[in-house]
Amino acid sequence: MKIFSGGKQLSPAAARNCFLMNQFATPGLGSLMGGRIIAGVGQLLLALIGFALVLVWFVKTMKEYYSLTGDDIPVQVSYSQYFFAGALIFGASWLWSLLTSYSLMRSAKTPEPPPPGSVPPRITK
Repeated sequence: MKIFSGGKQLSPAAARNCFLMNQFATPGLGSLMGGRIIAGVGQLLLALIGFALVLVWFVKTMKEYYSLTGDDIPVQVSYSQYFFAGALIFGASWLWSLLTSYSLMRSAKTPEPPPPGSVPPRITK
């Protein structure tokens, strides 16, 4: 399957692969594979922003944790707002990709079988 197959009708197998990519790999990649460029880029940007916020939370929390090894006792600060904002944004991206995947699955058509009198091409060496 080509990446960015915009305008072409997807087969059920290709739509299933786009669904799996969207839901279990990265939100937005399956939408891009299915030809939904605007939705795919939006989902991918939301997922990256959400991941970056969770990463900021992790780095700040670890910095706070490792600063406890010193002699002075620092004031403990919670950075949970970064985690919750990042998780919410990533979750929105994942739900958007679920809706796009569902749309791709519904629009997928089974390819028409060849007419009864058609002969497959001859195989040559």
